[in-house]
Amino acid sequence: MTQVQEFQQQTKALIDDLKAVSANYGLGNDGNEFKIITQVFLYKFLNDKFIYEVKKLDAEIAGADNVDEALRAYSADDYEMLMMQLGESTAQIAPDQFISSLFTQQNEPNFADLFDKTLIDIARDNSGIFSAVTNEGEKIALFEDISNYVRKDRDGFCKAIINKLVGFSFENIFDEKFDFYAGIFEYLIKDYNIDSGGMYAEYFTPHAVAKVMARCLVSRAVDNATCYDPSAGSGTLLMNLAHEIGEDKCTIYSQDISQKSSSLLRLNLILNDLVHSIPNVVQGNTILEPYHKTENGNFHKFDYIVANPPFKLDFSDYRDQLEDSNRFFAGVPKIPAKKKESMAIYLLFMQHIIHSLSKIGKAAIVVPTGFITAKSGIDKKIRQKLVDEKILSGVVSMPSNIFATTPTSVSIIFIDKENNGDVVLIDASTLGKKVKDGKNQKTLLSDADEQKITDTFIAKEALDDFSVVVSYEDIAAKNYSLNAGRYFDVNIRYIDISEKEFEVKMESHIKTVMNFFDESKKLESEIIKKLSQIKYE
Repeated sequence: MTQVQEFQQQTKALIDDLKAVSANYGLGNDGNEFKIITQVFLYKFLNDKFIYEVKKLDAEIAGADNVDEALRAYSADDYEMLMMQLGESTAQIAPDQFISSLFTQQNEPNFADLFDKTLIDIARDNSGIFSAVTNEGEKIALFEDISNYVRKDRDGFCKAIINKLVGFSFENIFDEKFDFYAGIFEYLIKDYNIDSGGMYAEYFTPHAVAKVMARCLVSRAVDNATCYDPSAGSGTLLMNLAHEIGEDKCTIYSQDISQKSSSLLRLNLILNDLVHSIPNVVQGNTILEPYHKTENGNFHKFDYIVANPPFKLDFSDYRDQLEDSNRFFAGVPKIPAKKKESMAIYLLFMQHIIHSLSKIGKAAIVVPTGFITAKSGIDKKIRQKLVDEKILSGVVSMPSNIFATTPTSVSIIFIDKENNGDVVLIDASTLGKKVKDGKNQKTLLSDADEQKITDTFIAKEALDDFSVVVSYEDIAAKNYSLNAGRYFDVNIRYIDISEKEFEVKMESHIKTVMNFFDESKKLESEIIKKLSQIKYE
């Protein structure tokens, strides 16, 4: 086992221990369990990150036998000076807020109150950089009174949590990169990766899809880029995009209606060294009340947009308020008499994304594959705009069951305001390996599969029965269909045979056909006989 694998195993063991404590105190599978687990995990991460960064600033602290004790010996002025030297991605934590301090006080009366107060104070002291916001501008604090979710023995619960945290250290993990934290984050939220409210994005988009989207979008060096996801979920798409660009070369913006997803996204940003983007994490209804605007009220325009929006959702309550918006150039889906939950809200997200792109903007959007062939309606109007304005750069149709939670086949639409040349259409539906994921079947792409898609897309290469490169005029001539199969050449294979061999093959085929006719007559006779018996009975 490598050292990295060992660190990963230890971190997953900590997560398991925290979940076991929650289960022991009646919170297993409770709706609030994810708040406790993610916040406690984050408290530990920030505590250890603070110690790690302080040791880099002060050689005496780094060499101390007990770093926490050495920091407590600092004068108030010296401690404040030390914290001023920390980067903004490191939370400022006072000595009495250390996990070690709580550990020594765990037998004090009302320990749960002390535990909660510590978390609330850390959140307050760091609200400027670590708070997300709502549509109304209200700050969403980093921590809350988590022990209040426990109905009995709050003190015992908090003691058990502290005892799990004190025996583990993140210190050896802070030098790890994106792939390490992506795996840890996925493990941390796997039990809470359920969109129970039927709201916006999936909380977790498969990494294979996210990587393909990011790599196809970012094919050259980028600096000072703005990245946006209007239905961000837990941020998997944004994290992959930021990693492809460089975490220090981009700023993240997001919006999602779910409080849960906003909390998970914030955690993801902290783990991936994107703390500077946390103030841009917004909880709110993107379609009804888009948040990211300039001072004069115009929509903020972004360099990169990624999205896996909800495909269907009942938005009948506010549908009529959207009619006058110039964002929705292709129209707003009508309210059906029945099955309002089938309203195609993804079409609104697509139009919102097109409206939100900068002059050099690029976007990648997950859509149901039916979108690429719809013969009329809003779907076709959107495709027509992308083609007529020559901003469609490509389409990748993914394998079925790439998302284990839905059987819907999906495609990725790529938009590029600076697209040069033609459009590449890729049919990747035959790639991948089918596996069981619980009760569902899931398709997994290999590294080679991902590489084939991205290499073909970036090179705009035509490969037999896999990809085709077509002009905008070609697409318009085929009713704006984006289905790669419609453009593949039909290859007819010829075999040289003699006249005698041909006669033998024809005789065999005729005989087979005649046998089918005989079987058909027998079946027809039996059916007539059965029907007559039923009639007389």
